[in-house]
Amino acid sequence: MDDYVKTTSAGVRIRLRAVIIGLLFALAICAVTPFNNVYRQATLLGGGHFPLAPFYVLTWLTILVGIGRKFFRNRTLLTGGELLIVWAMMLLVSGIAYTGLARTFFINLTAPFHFATMENQWVEIIQPLLPEALYPQSAAAIEGLYNGLADGRQMGWMDIALQIPWLAWAKPLLVWGGFILVTYFVMICIVNILAHQALANERMNFPLLHVPQLMEEALDENRLGHFLGNRFLLMGMAIPVFLHLLNGLNYYYPGIPQIPTLVYAGSYFPNTGLFAGFVRLKIYFYPAFIGFAFLTSKQVSLSFWFFFLLGGLSIGLLGLFGYNIPVAALGVTFGPTLRRPEEMQMIGAFVVFFLFLFWLARSHFLDVVRQALGLNDTISQETQWISNRVSFWGVVSGSVILVLWLTHFGLPLLPALVVLFSFFMFTLVAMRVICQGGVAYFTLTAAPLDGIICLFGSQFFTSLGLLLSAVVQKVLFLDLRESLMPSLLHAKKLSHKPGNRRMILGFVLAALISGVVVSMLSMLSLCYKYGLRELSLDWATETTLSVYDKVRTLAEVPMAPNHWVLSFVAVGAVIMLIMVFCYHRIYWWPLHPIGYLTAFSSAMQILWVSFFIGWLTNAVCMRYGGVVLYKQVRFFFIGLIIGDFLMGGSWAIVGLFGGGNYHVLPS
Repeated sequence: MDDYVKTTSAGVRIRLRAVIIGLLFALAICAVTPFNNVYRQATLLGGGHFPLAPFYVLTWLTILVGIGRKFFRNRTLLTGGELLIVWAMMLLVSGIAYTGLARTFFINLTAPFHFATMENQWVEIIQPLLPEALYPQSAAAIEGLYNGLADGRQMGWMDIALQIPWLAWAKPLLVWGGFILVTYFVMICIVNILAHQALANERMNFPLLHVPQLMEEALDENRLGHFLGNRFLLMGMAIPVFLHLLNGLNYYYPGIPQIPTLVYAGSYFPNTGLFAGFVRLKIYFYPAFIGFAFLTSKQVSLSFWFFFLLGGLSIGLLGLFGYNIPVAALGVTFGPTLRRPEEMQMIGAFVVFFLFLFWLARSHFLDVVRQALGLNDTISQETQWISNRVSFWGVVSGSVILVLWLTHFGLPLLPALVVLFSFFMFTLVAMRVICQGGVAYFTLTAAPLDGIICLFGSQFFTSLGLLLSAVVQKVLFLDLRESLMPSLLHAKKLSHKPGNRRMILGFVLAALISGVVVSMLSMLSLCYKYGLRELSLDWATETTLSVYDKVRTLAEVPMAPNHWVLSFVAVGAVIMLIMVFCYHRIYWWPLHPIGYLTAFSSAMQILWVSFFIGWLTNAVCMRYGGVVLYKQVRFFFIGLIIGDFLMGGSWAIVGLFGGGNYHVLPS
């Protein structure tokens, strides 16, 4: 028996070495990600909610630990449970270094100065609104960020770090850093409260965790070789290995044939008529996402592709009935992919689904409040990092700090409360979609501010308040492809059994703080070395400029509530109300409400075929073979996931050191 693994009545204790190894790998990912993703333009290391680098590291660590056990039978370097904690630590911070924070952060803080022109009138309208504490005040520091330091390309990274004008950046980094870390703390407390409801009361499925958990269970039970040698798994792995080996070699040597993984199907549909909504239809083939879809419940996977196709069909149906609503009717919006007034249904749908989730957990929330007030202590602590009392008052105190921060810099109290609530509401609903639906790649359709403006108009804010709200939204609550909160719930699920959960929480906090610091330092160093204008940040720049342009437009011409937009918001609310009623009351109801939430998401444009294939194979398997066949065939789809990510990690290494940027996964 291994002397290094101690157990208690609460579960297996995670050793200090595991969280330290996880922290070191996490910080290494934060340090390398900007260079890999932005400069090399290689396969993303930390993209999505099942990021490449953490799983690639986990897989090889598991194999090495398994080999080590053959040679050192009386010692266990890491158990499977500890490797899951290592993976969770990497998972938490992998997004911070890119779309989750650092990708647009410095552009947000410098765009109003660097891109100001006579035409956009930012000097007259935007710059007078900017709080000095939130923005660097040195023109030289801003120009150095975009143009790079003189001879920066020839300088070493340490020299670059020393040459960064820290005096100009110190104040905005400290002020923004405080806001970001308090927001992360509130998220931790919210997830800690919700954990019991999700894990114990609802026993929610987590499709994105199945593969790591099964792999580490095999390691702990000394059957890793049997797991990796499963014939179905090897057959599944062979498909992405062959596909990406061939296509990757084609990228570097064009004479080698390739297998297309993208089909532009929109050309087969007319621009008018019933199928007008499919003129941009694309068919992507990503083996890993097919694997995740198979592991998702049939009801959920069916709902994703069904509502995506129904959403496209609805646009054509409206046209047939004479409702050709111009895009101009949408007005000024902040949604990252919002293109048509019909897509504002998602505002109403998000609100109603949030209320549904709150209603489902009403008894749990009542118990939490009672426990916070010291009236009882009935809730089990087995799924929690800290007590509900600490979490409740952490949410309250953290929210107060965030509201005070917003009001201090110019947002009136009532808008500050509404804005903060809407930000967390949208993020919580997105967390549910990602974690329960197995959506590794998720994007919002409409932004939280779109909902507030459509209900109250832009004059609900002051000009400064609108600017501050839009920038805060862009920094933390808009680009949810790498949002922290779903990763926190995944980490909570993986760490709810260990007996020393508070030690894990301490390292989670350390990982988030150090992850923010390392990510900021890495991105700043990259920009000052090469110059931001020379880096591949076109999307980040365009979306950030769009935010300031829209704020300027609304400052000049305030927008009142729009009847077309409000109509579709109401339609979305009614449809979601019907969906949640049928889902909750009719036992045979085949559709899940979260499918409707992604009907117009750009993420589903990539994933709908994967969910269709995953649903179809899952349904056929269960229909004709039952659970026995399902347990055998699932290894084929696990092989698709492992093979795709192993090839993605391998080509990322090639791109990091050898140049080129063959992408295995969505970029």
